Amino acid sequence: MASLTDQLDTIKRGSDELLVEAELVERLKAGRPLRVKAGFDPTAPDLHIGHTVLINKLRQLQDLGHDVVFLIGDFTGMIGDPTGKNATRPPLTREEVAANALTYTAQVFKILDRAKTEIAFNSAWMDKFTSAAMIKLAATHTVARMLERDDFGKRYKANQPIAIHEFLYPLVQGYDSVALKADLELGGTDQKFNLLMGRELQKHYGQPPQCILTMPLLEGLDGVNKMSKSLGNYIGITDSPNDMFGKLMSISDDLMWRYIELLSFAPLATVRQWKKETETGRNPRDIKVALAQEIVTRFHTPAAAASALADFETRFKQGEIPADIAEVQVSAGADGIVIASLLKAAALTASTSEALRMIAQGGVKIDGEKVTDKTLKLTAGTTAVVQVGKRKFARVTLI
Repeated sequence: MASLTDQLDTIKRGSDELLVEAELVERLKAGRPLRVKAGFDPTAPDLHIGHTVLINKLRQLQDLGHDVVFLIGDFTGMIGDPTGKNATRPPLTREEVAANALTYTAQVFKILDRAKTEIAFNSAWMDKFTSAAMIKLAATHTVARMLERDDFGKRYKANQPIAIHEFLYPLVQGYDSVALKADLELGGTDQKFNLLMGRELQKHYGQPPQCILTMPLLEGLDGVNKMSKSLGNYIGITDSPNDMFGKLMSISDDLMWRYIELLSFAPLATVRQWKKETETGRNPRDIKVALAQEIVTRFHTPAAAASALADFETRFKQGEIPADIAEVQVSAGADGIVIASLLKAAALTASTSEALRMIAQGGVKIDGEKVTDKTLKLTAGTTAVVQVGKRKFARVTLI
């Protein structure tokens, strides 16, 4: 097993907060593998790379020799996580949860070591809860304590409805830590209240309280908003190799380091060397290529990554992709912006009529794909490399 210092460096890499570090150090000093838990509600059938930030950290902990529990919240998924919501979230049916869970387990093993991963479903213990047991669990916390949670507090002050069952969500997530006897739980920064609930309930049930590691939410391709399919600023882990490679090459140089920190498994010493080299003149594009190859290999194959690089290099050498692309922000408005108006606003055409003519002639591409639909509309949060003709390019971010 790695040294204590190396373990802490790896565990804290890219993280937002570690609670309580002194407690975790004592557990690491004991020399036994930690029981590490991360829960995922199968509320959607597929994932983007923003979802993999926690899964990457689980893999790093596996490589350090710790025991990882990938918890699928099939029971909590039927409650509906209210985190960050300003309205009651519709619960999923058991059939919807089960269908989504199947795709989750297939996708996460592109990152996790299947042989070293324990898959758990919280219905295994929550289905056995009697109504009396649920009432006893609810009795461990007060309504005032629940209203300390940011989204609950805001909704209460705004006189927006909060359903009673929503209070059960953090309690059940917390009880999962009791059922699994977790040493360390991982979650996004928006899950901190729920993670702390696990600590409190473990104390209540006479267990040593788990430590907590929160991870930041990954920015999308625009470098501003959280990665989201609804905003169109995402990289899906089922994207084709060429699409995945191209999207990663389109990110800004500053965002590249953020992605490396949260998505790459490159050793910290290697990352430090990359930063030093770019400071003394190395083209950041070289580092971006290494990141893109790593990510495409992870979700496809080394051969697919090599092919995607070759395709990109061919287009680059033929002048299809310039070395320096202008960064442009365009207001999309509340309803989005049609492609012709976008081209004019980004100064890629002199007028919307010219834009329509270029589309008709097949001279407009978005992320390398030819645009044929003159009614195409893009929404705020989208970032894409837009090309008009052979020589006009811009990386356009819609705000």
